[in-house]
Amino acid sequence: MSVKFAVLGHGVVGSGVVELFYKNRKSIEKRAGTEMDIKYILDLRDFPDSPYQDKFTKDFNDILNDDEVTSVAECMGGVEPAFTFVSACLKKGKSVSTSNKELVAEKGDILLSLAKENGCNFFFEASVGGAIPIIRPLHRCLAANDISMVAGILNGTTNFILTKMYNDNMPFAEALALAQKLGYAEKDPTADIEGHDACRKICIISSLVFGRHVYPKSVFTKGISQVELCDVAACDVLGYALKLVASVRKLDNGKILPAVMPTLVSYDSIMSGVNDVFNAVLVYGDGIDQTMFYGRGAGKLPTASAVLGDVIETAKSDGTVLSQTWEKADDDSFVESIDKLSCRWYFRVPSGAAPEGAEPYEHEDGVSFISAAEMSFADARAKAKELGALAYYPVL
Repeated sequence: MSVKFAVLGHGVVGSGVVELFYKNRKSIEKRAGTEMDIKYILDLRDFPDSPYQDKFTKDFNDILNDDEVTSVAECMGGVEPAFTFVSACLKKGKSVSTSNKELVAEKGDILLSLAKENGCNFFFEASVGGAIPIIRPLHRCLAANDISMVAGILNGTTNFILTKMYNDNMPFAEALALAQKLGYAEKDPTADIEGHDACRKICIISSLVFGRHVYPKSVFTKGISQVELCDVAACDVLGYALKLVASVRKLDNGKILPAVMPTLVSYDSIMSGVNDVFNAVLVYGDGIDQTMFYGRGAGKLPTASAVLGDVIETAKSDGTVLSQTWEKADDDSFVESIDKLSCRWYFRVPSGAAPEGAEPYEHEDGVSFISAAEMSFADARAKAKELGALAYYPVL
């Protein structure tokens, strides 16, 4: 028996899937336990110089109506037409593997339900953390744990920018321009620097770990565009690295609290040393205490590696993998308000504005940094207003 699959989209990730498959075809087939081949590559553009030009089609129906095609690797990005195409494939019983975090974050509950109804699978390892295996470990390897929190550096672009600010004393705007020049940031970097990309990823993790669909609109999200050099420098002196951290906590009241924001990570934590475009995910559970997954969070071949891992899994699977799922959420009442986030905080205030007894760290830029005991986000916001704070950051 030979397994035939199709690739939707021949951009960065899609072309990487094709390249990596044919480069490692023999070992992939050995691990899948069957012969495999790509039958179609869907793209509206022409690729006359491609060695696989005979596999290209511009008509999605060629793939949908071909019963030889049993699975699809969706690498198009965006919600539409990806959602329409993926839904149609699942209804036909064709399993889908995707790298599309926006699709999973917005429509994952619907697509997982369709896969279950039609005895196939909707896999999305590549949607979070690129090459880092995190989705499968969460619902398989760590399934015996009661997971209390997941926290991670889930966006390589912002981590690269913050690393440059720290290592090279490079202002935010210059670090962003360098990231764009090196291909780490898009021409429009909004999704990265304002935290939307990390938000989608923590939505996926939250949904999988806690069993109900978490939508991006329910997650407090703050990016790094307002971070200044003095923040990064002061954090270093105080014993912290400043990172964009996406996290989700299970609270004592049974609700969950997902959030994305610049956060101080102690140098005692291994995550503080995750630099440049690398990502890391910390998982806290009652059986494991904590464990970390680390690696390249994006890129052509790293992401293609994760997509193909799912394609191999579909070739080996007999029916739907029921552990990789979550329920639809009619409302977000199970998501706690960010106002209830409780942790320690640091405030950046104008020099000389620290209250008596605060023992501030004075920075040469004419600002002071003061530490505050554990308090809620709501209280920290009120405290910042009282102090006339220019910025305030939570401590992980």
